Amino acid sequence: MTDAPRRLRVLAAMSGGVDSAVAAARAAEAGHDVTGVHLALSENPKSFRTGARGCCTIEDSHDARRAADVIGIPFYVWDLAERFREDVVDDFVAEYEAGRTPNPCLRCNEKIKFAALLDKALALGFDAVCTGHYATVVTREDGTRELHRASDMAKDQSYVLGVLDERQLAHAMFPLGDTLTTKAEIREEAARRGLFVAKKPDSHDICFIADGDTQGFLAKRLGRAEGDIVDESGTKLGTHEGAYGYTIGQRKGLRIGTPAADGKPRYVLDISPVDNTVTVGPAEALDVTALTAIRPRWCGTAPAGPGTYTAQLRAHGDETEVTAEPTEDGLTVTFTEPVRGVAPGQAIVLYDGTRVVGSATIATTRRATAGSAH
Repeated sequence: MTDAPRRLRVLAAMSGGVDSAVAAARAAEAGHDVTGVHLALSENPKSFRTGARGCCTIEDSHDARRAADVIGIPFYVWDLAERFREDVVDDFVAEYEAGRTPNPCLRCNEKIKFAALLDKALALGFDAVCTGHYATVVTREDGTRELHRASDMAKDQSYVLGVLDERQLAHAMFPLGDTLTTKAEIREEAARRGLFVAKKPDSHDICFIADGDTQGFLAKRLGRAEGDIVDESGTKLGTHEGAYGYTIGQRKGLRIGTPAADGKPRYVLDISPVDNTVTVGPAEALDVTALTAIRPRWCGTAPAGPGTYTAQLRAHGDETEVTAEPTEDGLTVTFTEPVRGVAPGQAIVLYDGTRVVGSATIATTRRATAGSAH
C-alpha cells in the first residue's frame, strides 16, 4: 500500500491571467490547502491594461480575486511595489544606463516571487509557492530537487527560472509544467472550470512598460543625451538620443543616412556609456565565440570543473552547445559554433539534457573577429 501524497499548504501566486488561475485550480484539485495571493507590484496601477501589454493592474487583481472565488480558495493582495521597484525596475534602468541588456523577468523571479514572496510564505507556515510557469521540478531519490524543462518545449519557461537555487526549488510548485497541453487546451480547461480569465489575452513584453515603448520609458528616467553612432573605424555615421536606447544586435531604429560600402545592413556591435557612443557594423562582426559571466546561481550543486552543456541565451532562443567552467568569480563559456546577438547583462542558462544546471549574467564576450572583445 502506497502512502497518499502529502497535503501541503500552498500559496498560489495569481497574476490575474489564465495560466496562474489554472495552476492554482490544479493545486487545489490535487488536495492541497491553497491560498491565492495577487502581488501588487505597480506603485501607480492603471485601471485597465493596454490589450495584451502589461500586467499588475487593478483589473488584474480583480480578475485574480474572481478566479480564487470560483476555485473556492482564500485570496489576498500583498503590496510588494516598493521591493519590485528597487529590485527590478531600478535594476533594469541602471543596467541599461551601464550599457547592458537586463532581463527583468529573471530578476523578478529571483528577487520577488521566489525570495520576497517565498520568504513571507514560509514565515506564515506555507510549504510551497505555486505559479503558472511552464517548467518541471523533479525530486530525486535522495530528496533533492531538480529544475527541468516543461514537457512541452514550445511553452517551456525554465530559462527565466534558472536563477532559482536548491532551497527555492524545494518550495516551488509548477502544476502546468508536466502536462502536454496546448495553450488552447489550458484555456478550454479554464472555461470548463468556470474561470472568467479563460479568454483573457496573455500579457507580454515588459510588465511595467505597458505601452511597449522601452526607449521612451528609459528616456523619462535617464534623460535624452545625444551621442555619436560610429563604425568600427570610429567614423561618425549619425547621432542618437541616448546610448541606453540600443541593444547589441539591434538593426532597426539606427537612422544612419549613409549606406554601408557593401550595401548590407548594419547592426549594433557595442554600446559605450562612458563616451555615449554606439558602434555599428556588419552582421558577421556579431559572431561570439566565448564569454565570461558573473553572479552564477546553481539549481543544485555547482559543477566541480569544466563540462559540456547546452546553453540558452534568451527566453525563446535556441539551444547551443558549449563548454563551461566555473571560476573564482563566475563562469567562462566557449561556444562550439559562433552565436550572434549576445549582450552583456543578458542571462546564460546552462542545461544538462532537460535539467537546468544554473544561470549567470553575461559580463564580457569574445568576438570571432580577431582581437574583438566587449
